[in-house]
Amino acid sequence: MPRIEAVKVSRTSRLTGTIRLPGDKSISHRAAMFAAIAEGKSRISNFASSADCWSTVACLKALGVNIEGGNGDIVVHGVGKTGLHEPSASLDCGNSGTTMRLISGILAGQPFSSTVIGDESLSKRPMKRIIGPLTEMGAVLESVDGHAPLAINGRSPLKPLRFQLPVASAQLKSCVLLAGLFADGETSVIEPVPTRDHTERMLRGFGVDVRESTNDGRIVSVSGDAKLVATDLQVPSDVSSAAFFLVAAACLPGSRIEMPGVGLNPTRTGIIEVLTHFGAKIETSDDMVSGGEPIGTLTVSGGGPLGSAHNRIDGAIVANLIDEVPILAVFGTQTETGIEIRDAGELRVKESDRIAAVAENLRRMGADVEEFDDGLRVGPSKLKGGVIDTYHDHRIAMAFAIAGLFAEGETEIRGAETAAVSFPEFFDVLSSVSNG
Repeated sequence: MPRIEAVKVSRTSRLTGTIRLPGDKSISHRAAMFAAIAEGKSRISNFASSADCWSTVACLKALGVNIEGGNGDIVVHGVGKTGLHEPSASLDCGNSGTTMRLISGILAGQPFSSTVIGDESLSKRPMKRIIGPLTEMGAVLESVDGHAPLAINGRSPLKPLRFQLPVASAQLKSCVLLAGLFADGETSVIEPVPTRDHTERMLRGFGVDVRESTNDGRIVSVSGDAKLVATDLQVPSDVSSAAFFLVAAACLPGSRIEMPGVGLNPTRTGIIEVLTHFGAKIETSDDMVSGGEPIGTLTVSGGGPLGSAHNRIDGAIVANLIDEVPILAVFGTQTETGIEIRDAGELRVKESDRIAAVAENLRRMGADVEEFDDGLRVGPSKLKGGVIDTYHDHRIAMAFAIAGLFAEGETEIRGAETAAVSFPEFFDVLSSVSNG
């Protein structure tokens, strides 16, 4: 990731314009992986520009998959479920937890050994949650006290598994379902709290019979005899990237931002639901479907009071906006009632301890904030410019760039280059729609 000087952000009066957002990270990861183990050639348009997704591409290439193209469009020449080759070196997942957790499910079902590694941040993130079920299925995994690097000695075929998620994690669910594609029988994942369903939707798009039922939770099942068939698909633009501009425009009177082609999967639109609940003016239009994913145009306008007498966000909805919590906390400073976010303990083990990082940086900007083990409470605050530490976390960098738009004085974002993990064009796009 290239080093750049710290980015400085100043207060702005409004945001106006049309924004083309990058492809959705979560969907791009899955599209590349599923196409790699499908039979035939898949064309994927609007593939995410993020560094994380190109880590996935690099790992697949190292496993013998021919992937062509770039700049938003790639062609994946699938090798089928049995065509991957033993890599000659460790598979570097960079900063991407999605890459590491999902590809481990595929590697567990291979008749060879492999090792997945990551950068310093990823090497601190918990991997015991995938080691447990993959071990039950017959693979042998070695780790450093539950952290990367992971040495994976695959088994072919794996043993089928009926597994209940101990935490609400779409990555863990997807890892087990992917391993289930290489098992001798049916593998089921039980999720007490529904999580993102991109894996289920896309597997169906690749011809897999994904079965769902409800019995004390949602149960998703796949069979090891499933074959994936190549398909062409368009990756929707990332609603998590849209969240920064939704908040910025909603809080600045006179703003109007239009974002076409955004993914509107119901398991990802919690951010829109919460912002609307607080009075934000957000409209959707031009609906279509690609690869099982609903897509539409988001238009957000600024003006009018923001706030809610019921300002606590908790429970099931938090799992579906976990990535948007940092920008929601910034949003809380601009409302009349503030915001309280709970049941978000998972943020402690993301690219950074996001709860601590958000609380610390908000305090630096003069915000009224209280930190809890599983979240934080942010009161209405007049922000002032400050020096922001991103803790090498892309969402912290972007959330506090937006905070800088509301603050008196200049805000300096140190480590701003980390935004490239999910949205390399972020600061250029922000500059293009800002009005002083």
